Amino acid sequence: MSRPISPQGKQCDQGEDKSKYVHRHFTSIARRYDLMNTVLSFGMHYLWKRRSVKQLNLKSGAVIIDVCGGTADLAILAARNVGPGGRVILYDINRAMIEGGIRKIRKASLEGKIFSVQGDAECLSFPERSFDAAMVGFGVRNLTDMEKGFSEMYRVLRHKGKLMCLEFSLPSFYWFRLLYDFYSFRVMPLAGKILVGTREAYSYLPDTIRRFPPPDKVADMLCNIGFSKVAYQRVTNGIAVIYTGEKNEAELG
Repeated sequence: MSRPISPQGKQCDQGEDKSKYVHRHFTSIARRYDLMNTVLSFGMHYLWKRRSVKQLNLKSGAVIIDVCGGTADLAILAARNVGPGGRVILYDINRAMIEGGIRKIRKASLEGKIFSVQGDAECLSFPERSFDAAMVGFGVRNLTDMEKGFSEMYRVLRHKGKLMCLEFSLPSFYWFRLLYDFYSFRVMPLAGKILVGTREAYSYLPDTIRRFPPPDKVADMLCNIGFSKVAYQRVTNGIAVIYTGEKNEAELG
């Protein structure tokens, strides 16, 4: 698929490479990634994603980047909201996940509006002020440096550009959290073994959720990076959280 914006070949200090384990994880589950999301969330992830994209209040003609875009659920939702002149970049480091997204994009007849680019979320291959909105769904947990990833999204946003991040968190209520722990550490790995053939891949997911910062810490990080109007909403008792922010530059160079 062609790229509508030419990457500038920006030089980046890559630092520590992505974990080979994370790459292997997504390659191993890419074929049944959507099925597992639906089964393990009881279909709730579709509602979370629709609600998340709605938070962006996308305008006709907007240009969007879907960071860690995977199998294109958010990209497809956004593409249907930006009118005939809008475009969406599906940006992901894992080729197997991108290929899964491309198949869905074709099925949705959105090939002329969504374009795939393979690359590192911590070093986005686009110039400053390229996009009206940046979104990331269930992806920042897997970055080597989450703050660097958010900073890159800030860099490529235009003035007044909006950020949306949908990410897992821990349930708010104690008893629900206990039930969630049992589900995460017992049921998820078993389902992974039965449906995907790997228990290990779905033992990784709850571990990343436990190590992810709480919503107030993530919000503080976004503010420190430079985002304004930072807010977050818990959904389904805090199983997932929708973070939003806006880039406001004092002066445009």
